[in-house]
Amino acid sequence: MRPGLSRRGLAGLALLAGLSSLPQSAPRASEAEAWAALGQGAIVLFRHAHAPGGGDPPGMRLGDCASQRNLDGTGRAQARRIGEAFRSRGIPVGRVLTSQWCRTRETAELAFPGRKEEEPAFNSFFDDRSKGAGQTAAARQVLKGWRGPGALVVSTHQVNITGLTGIVPASGEGLVVQLEGDTVRVLGRIKP
Repeated sequence: MRPGLSRRGLAGLALLAGLSSLPQSAPRASEAEAWAALGQGAIVLFRHAHAPGGGDPPGMRLGDCASQRNLDGTGRAQARRIGEAFRSRGIPVGRVLTSQWCRTRETAELAFPGRKEEEPAFNSFFDDRSKGAGQTAAARQVLKGWRGPGALVVSTHQVNITGLTGIVPASGEGLVVQLEGDTVRVLGRIKP
């Protein structure tokens, strides 16, 4: 084992090494065009705001934030800026979906107070990769059903976004997407 890396850290490095073989969907639009698409009712997949570390501690339990990796002050400020960016651009938001993890719920709540709805299809499968294909398919179905009005905002995890798009987003980064049949096409990226 490498000095300073836990087994979980090594597992995360192995995941990232494996992801490098996935096709990386190059955004076809500028960030301004991505915001314009959101104004027309597009979908944005946000990786939760900054939460130090990777994965969750052993014994993590849904509904018990003390057992999870959570946002820090940087992450909370980042989440608020997400909401401010939507409001300052006058982007109408139709729905805000989150995974059941505290860090995604808090990101959504700070960005869009009182709007978050839990959607288990966007739960993390970082610690159980056997769930990846099934959960990605379920998430794709949720996205395919979006008809507006307004933008659909999803606060989820890196593994979910990567499973849908092949892109590894930064904490707090959003990928504006459109579905074409079963294909999730990336229209642009919103930097954190």
